[in-house]
Amino acid sequence: MSISLDYATSLGAWQDKEGSLHWPKSGIMVISTADRSRDAYTPGSPTSKGGLPMLNQSTISPQFGDPRLPERFWAKVRVLENGCWGWMAGRTGGYGSFRVGSLRDGTRRMEPAHRWAYEHLIGSIPDGLEPDHLCRNRTCVNPTHIEPVTRRTNLLRGVGLTARNAAKTHCPAGHPYDEENTRLSARNQRHCRECTRERQRV
Repeated sequence: MSISLDYATSLGAWQDKEGSLHWPKSGIMVISTADRSRDAYTPGSPTSKGGLPMLNQSTISPQFGDPRLPERFWAKVRVLENGCWGWMAGRTGGYGSFRVGSLRDGTRRMEPAHRWAYEHLIGSIPDGLEPDHLCRNRTCVNPTHIEPVTRRTNLLRGVGLTARNAAKTHCPAGHPYDEENTRLSARNQRHCRECTRERQRV
């Protein structure tokens, strides 16, 4: 199945510099009149049939506009050139926030948008793990850019104080943080044995 650029843009698609079509809207169904089976298609990546993926067709990775998420979710997302799905609505601590649940049954709450998208498009995040943005973009809700990891791994991959301290190879006095010269405290903090000995000599 192929459609004209004019028809695609009338449905909300746009074309990048390389000529590829991108689909910012969900819920648009294009029916191929030449196809006897009249499969329903949703905008996305081309299939082996030369058309667009069917709604009931399983894909290797989630596609932008996936119908498993509500249209009001996709209305808050824009595809960026680097493949991130940028969250354009409210944020908490730099991360997108998405309202879910109902006032009627008391389940209304705000959820981190990236976590909510991951759990609905990929699967649940195991207990003890948290979502880490591999793209280093807090506003990204693309689940293929997210990996469930431990809190420690998430901190060490970042650029915060924990990661900066972990990257240090020597103490402030210049002694190496190697196996022989390093003592770990009960809180898993590194201490230089040589500096400790020097303080005890005074």
